[in-house]
Amino acid sequence: MKQIGAEFLGTFWLVLGGCGSAVLAAAFPNVGIGLLGVAFAFGLTVLTMAYAIGHVSGCHLNPAVSIGLWAGGRFPANKLLPYILAQVAGGLVGGGILYLIASGKAGFDAAAGFAANGYGEHSPGGYSLGAALVTEVVMTMMFILIILGATDRRAPQGFAPVAIGLGLTLIHLISIPVTNTSVNPARSLGVAVYAGDWALGQVWLFWVAPIAGALFGAYIYKFLAEATD
Repeated sequence: MKQIGAEFLGTFWLVLGGCGSAVLAAAFPNVGIGLLGVAFAFGLTVLTMAYAIGHVSGCHLNPAVSIGLWAGGRFPANKLLPYILAQVAGGLVGGGILYLIASGKAGFDAAAGFAANGYGEHSPGGYSLGAALVTEVVMTMMFILIILGATDRRAPQGFAPVAIGLGLTLIHLISIPVTNTSVNPARSLGVAVYAGDWALGQVWLFWVAPIAGALFGAYIYKFLAEATD
């Protein structure tokens, strides 16, 4: 239960911290943090939680990461469903707290975006479904490669949270204009339920693509790691 609680809390922080930076601070008048700040916010949520709860649950905070670690032989199948349920619940609660805060401002409209992921007319840069699909698959694939490599017993010890946090930051710098960056189904669902019909109608992509990318990343890393043993 401690592991499940840690995954809930960590995913709660990821959604509140990452999406909260986008909703509350990205375009704040005159001193908004912008795309760069939002990218770093997501990376910092993972970095801080990796040190806070990594020794408890492994700090997955993401169904795609749990699935990727399972496919990579680093995580038991019998823990997959409890971890994913905890991550989804944490994301929904994080999104709910953010909604309560954001709705305290006059004129707030969650349907305008609420940091939800989207494609087509709901992509920040107007990118197509196909572009969004490729982006999310490839970005998640690289994220899993970074995680598996940084946590490999042969890698320098103690630096995995830094590599993973900075990796997620880079992923956001690349892909925020395309999809608002998911690479995490729990993060996507955690705000989509509050953003409205369009976000829920498109959230399927942000489950399918990250999970596919995670599987690709796991199999590629297994091939690379076995080749160097």
